[in-house]
Amino acid sequence: MQHHTKTTTLQDLARVTLGTFMLTAGTGHLTFARREFQAQVPDFVPLDKDTTVLASGVVEIGLGLALLLWKRERAALGLGLGAFYAAVFPGNVHQYTHQIDAFGLDTDEKRLGRLFLQPVLIAWALWSTGALKALRQSRQKLA
Repeated sequence: MQHHTKTTTLQDLARVTLGTFMLTAGTGHLTFARREFQAQVPDFVPLDKDTTVLASGVVEIGLGLALLLWKRERAALGLGLGAFYAAVFPGNVHQYTHQIDAFGLDTDEKRLGRLFLQPVLIAWALWSTGALKALRQSRQKLA
């Protein structure tokens, strides 16, 4: 993958917005939304739910800061963030399948709708960091 993938102004704005979202979510993990996030931790996770929420909050803050400040290897960052969103998706499924109310998701319809947001977040991470472009360019070089 390229060392630096050029992104457009719109992608930069989307990346900054996503970085700000990640900082807010990460801060919420550590403070004001801690119990809400605990409701999403699947029972099969071997760590204590609070420990899981705290650790993922620290990761989210780190990813948010990286989105805002890291200029090199942004495409790799986008791939990492996309993988992070995929890794936490079972928590959304857990909330849906166990009918757990959290974050205003108090009906099956709302919880089901939330499941469709995760692919949007993955695509947002990949597009806003230039990871999609870098992947296409890497595939073209291999062809």
